[in-house]
Amino acid sequence: MYIIVDDRESVTNSYVVGLVREGVSSIGFSSGEFWDWLQSASESDLAAVDAFLLGDCDARGSLPRAMRKRSSAPIIAMSGQKMLKNTLELFESGVDDVVHVPIHLREILARTAAIARRRVGDLPRPCESRIQVFFNGRDPEIAGHALTLPRRELRILEYMVANHGKWITKTQIFNAVYGIFESTFDESVIESHVSKLRKKLRDRLGFDAIVARRYVGYRLNIPAGETIDVPMQELDEVGILLNTARAAPAPAAYPAGN
Repeated sequence: MYIIVDDRESVTNSYVVGLVREGVSSIGFSSGEFWDWLQSASESDLAAVDAFLLGDCDARGSLPRAMRKRSSAPIIAMSGQKMLKNTLELFESGVDDVVHVPIHLREILARTAAIARRRVGDLPRPCESRIQVFFNGRDPEIAGHALTLPRRELRILEYMVANHGKWITKTQIFNAVYGIFESTFDESVIESHVSKLRKKLRDRLGFDAIVARRYVGYRLNIPAGETIDVPMQELDEVGILLNTARAAPAPAAYPAGN
């Protein structure tokens, strides 16, 4: 789940709509609303946050450090001013990255994934020898071939790859896919999504990659020794993700915001 903090309601709404279109749950707060939520949010709710997007608000200079005290999720500042002084001030406030608007949402997703990779190191996860997930809306690849998935199944796979080998509950998956503020759907929808994803992975891999255990949850379990026939593309530069032939045509950017 992405949290957008901006005192301009039209801007937060634009990002929320765009992220949902990309299959990523999100919610927008004004700086005052966000501060109240941050102080009272539970650890499980904070664990469901993929990134904070910090826009134009009065408290932008002080919020990043308050966020970091409660969460390790990436903090990305979105600035409408392409000035070195402004950029340096944002980094000094404690953000992980600064982007200048307008910007495509897939670039934000890719930057979030890059920050997460740097924090855990550049070594591939055990499952990445068979499944490559890009965390930017692009179709995952198995043995070098794209696997087209509906957006919610893709989000579940991303979450499972990020937590490879760990047991994750249905609630955790629901929060990652639908967000912690979703009340329209019931957690039981996760069982259907995982069942469909599990079958598609089994058809491609030849074995059950997702282990399910009643009252415990699900675990992505791919043997570390498994290899593929086609070498995986290196992903050291975010630009590689954004300029491959498989990337979608350039859609509208988000947003300059006045």
